[in-house]
Amino acid sequence: MLPFYSFPIFAETIALTISKDKLNIEKIKLHFKGKKSFETKDVIVFYREDEPKIKPTTVNWRVHNLVQSGVLSRIGRGVFTIGEGKVNFIPEISVKLKKLNTKLKKQFPFLKICLWDTSVINEFMIHQPGKFYLMVEVEKEASESVFYFLKDSKSNVFLEPSADIINKYVSNEKDVVIVTSLVSEAPTQNIKDISTITLEKMLVDIFCDTIIFNAQQGSEMKTIFEVAFKKYTINESRIFRYADRRRKKESFDAYLKNKIVGSK
Repeated sequence: MLPFYSFPIFAETIALTISKDKLNIEKIKLHFKGKKSFETKDVIVFYREDEPKIKPTTVNWRVHNLVQSGVLSRIGRGVFTIGEGKVNFIPEISVKLKKLNTKLKKQFPFLKICLWDTSVINEFMIHQPGKFYLMVEVEKEASESVFYFLKDSKSNVFLEPSADIINKYVSNEKDVVIVTSLVSEAPTQNIKDISTITLEKMLVDIFCDTIIFNAQQGSEMKTIFEVAFKKYTINESRIFRYADRRRKKESFDAYLKNKIVGSK
């Protein structure tokens, strides 16, 4: 059984606007205060005290809004705690990413792609690296095709680069694009019509890939995790599920216990 970290979840980027009177924010905080967790059915019961005929779908929209605003934190499917006022991580979508996305979607319209810029990690770091990569993650069987397609029009494109390649070539290039395989069931989110990373994915990737994310290892990684957990909502089940997909769940769990939770 996974340890309980009280991590909140990432919610949809667009919340339904509901009046605070309808949400009963202060009352719901008081009602569930001190409870380790509660379920959607408990929230339905709460709202039906004042609105006996309220529909479950209406409650679901209210819950969605409460999670989005940080009043509630989702720690599993239909399981919540009272939130800590954190917000969702929405990575910046640069013009370069938009152009790259348009180019790839035109050539590979049905391919699952995750695009992001490693510069988004900087807000979590003390020592800011001077080099950033545009990450193009695609289904494994298509990675070579995407690589050669991009290579035809751009020289500084690399496919699953080794540490030696990064040190000899990547580090000396500007506007580097790195093509890697997208792990199946990787947690992504859609921002401005672009499939990009979630915070859970970014943290697990940094932990697992010590080559591409060499600048984010050691004490810097500890700082990244601490800032991320303090500032943003994180889904416990999602982050462990993805760590498991990358076959690092046990070591990732141990890292969180020893370096993050244990240090508080």
